[in-house]
Amino acid sequence: MTLDVLAEGAEVALRRDPLWRGSGAETPDEYVVWAANICGMACLKMILATRGEIVPTIELARRCTRYGGYVVGEGSIKGLIYAPFVSFVREAFSLQAEVMTNVATADIPAILARSRFFIASVSSWVRWPEREPPSKGGHLVLVTAASDKGFRFHNPSGHTSATQANAVLAPADFDRFFANRGIAVAI
Repeated sequence: MTLDVLAEGAEVALRRDPLWRGSGAETPDEYVVWAANICGMACLKMILATRGEIVPTIELARRCTRYGGYVVGEGSIKGLIYAPFVSFVREAFSLQAEVMTNVATADIPAILARSRFFIASVSSWVRWPEREPPSKGGHLVLVTAASDKGFRFHNPSGHTSATQANAVLAPADFDRFFANRGIAVAI
């Protein structure tokens, strides 16, 4: 529903999502509040799925909040806060995770050689690789492979199959969106 959310706003578009019950939300209102703020939990859900563990996304978010990974206010959510997230995934799922800052795009292949995944902070405009983003960061994608030829990643807010699952960008293009921080995760 990414294009609908972009065109109409999350408040309007997400109320029509017939799949909201599968998210783990208890009500449509809870779904609307969380849905625009859980790209990190979508990345975690994908990681857990590689182990055969299927956990609803908003259930993950609620659990991560208890560790301080999100700060939930009246109708607003701040997060994902990396250090509490790392504690959460270590304790809840026995995942080895590490917050990484000052990461050059060229460092990501070596990170993936040590860790199976890299949750990268990128601009949400990564869904439009032909456009120049207004800023870097603010959205999370799951990088699954990287080389000097290309970076493959899953984008929770991709709007087409080409920008959602196994999206690929040349390193220089990925760099235009990458905020030089993220979380390395080994399973």
